[in-house]
Amino acid sequence: MKRVFGIAAGVALPLLFWLCQWRGWPFWLAGLVLLPLAFGSASRTGLISPATGRGLGLVAALLGVAALVSRSALPLTFYPVLVNAVLFGVFAASLVRPPPVIERLARLTTPDLPPEGIAYTRRVTRVWAGFFVLNGGIALWTTTQPPATWALYNGLIAYVLIGTLGAGEYLVRRVVMHRHGHRNGNLNA
Repeated sequence: MKRVFGIAAGVALPLLFWLCQWRGWPFWLAGLVLLPLAFGSASRTGLISPATGRGLGLVAALLGVAALVSRSALPLTFYPVLVNAVLFGVFAASLVRPPPVIERLARLTTPDLPPEGIAYTRRVTRVWAGFFVLNGGIALWTTTQPPATWALYNGLIAYVLIGTLGAGEYLVRRVVMHRHGHRNGNLNA
């Protein structure tokens, strides 16, 4: 349940920005949504270690506290930058100390991943790491923009890009696996 609440809190921040703007409330009130992250564990996703999850939750909560104390939304705008930096670190570190993140995820459904599947998951992990650099850079740029621009990118466009990359990877995987003789396009076929 804490995992669901933590994910909901992270996703809700940009939406709360929009609500504050629509209702005319001060944006710094959105800092309340990050406070519970200090008590949750982002590591329950299996992508990051428990220590990294606790650190991420603590830093997120500190951003929320900073926003509430300063009565400024600026600290909150750095939350997507923080998340992208952590995800880049996780994906990049997994390339240095295998198995890569995408291989770990693929092995949940395909424990005996073929060699071409291992090579493919390594490439996809690199693509996601690059995406997090680009997405985090744009998120950082939005911290200097009006709140509506920040909320539009981080609350909508970034999620559309993530979904597009995920869907695109799924389609490419089906083609690659079909090319390697796997009938249904899955790594375990």
